[in-house]
Amino acid sequence: MFITFEGIDGCGKTTQAALLANFLEGKYRGNRRVVWTREPGGWDGGSWIRERILEGDFSHPMSELFLFLVDRCEHVRKEILPVLEGGGVVICERYTDSTLAYQSWGRGIPSEKVETLFEWCSFPRPHKTFWLDVPVKTAMERVCLRGGRDRFEAEGYSFLERVREGFSSLAKREPQRICTVEASSEPQALASRILSLVEVSLSR
Repeated sequence: MFITFEGIDGCGKTTQAALLANFLEGKYRGNRRVVWTREPGGWDGGSWIRERILEGDFSHPMSELFLFLVDRCEHVRKEILPVLEGGGVVICERYTDSTLAYQSWGRGIPSEKVETLFEWCSFPRPHKTFWLDVPVKTAMERVCLRGGRDRFEAEGYSFLERVREGFSSLAKREPQRICTVEASSEPQALASRILSLVEVSLSR
């Protein structure tokens, strides 16, 4: 099973992905491999491209998009596909929905062009995606508390509102795959809801 967590920075993706990974590792007790990863840079040797994406200065929006695609091609080939083909579970923070939300709604690149590139690269589709939705103001308050902002977080409220609208549009388009989770509540209560939804998916 391939599970992804999506949302703007500060929505709680890392916390929820970690809690789910711990739960599934305990559930399977070594009988099924559980891998928790992230994008960009979630593959061996990927730290350099993550740094370039998060800290680089690009004059053309397609440059940023192509870096994300290079990163994902390597991530899928080296980390995601081997686990899925072996019957394991992959939990990934950010994936194709983030690329669409940030590069299409945020940067203005036509979504049909981005999705054509996804098809060309043969990226596997997630079985279940959790969009952790929080107001931009709440997310930025959390980001400021943890210290430091990358260049996406520093884009400002209008950019992040467009990205949030992108996630909302994608969730409305694919309600069976993308589960919208209001993520302003206490992390453990949020985790309980997510775990119950995952268990339903696993039982099918």
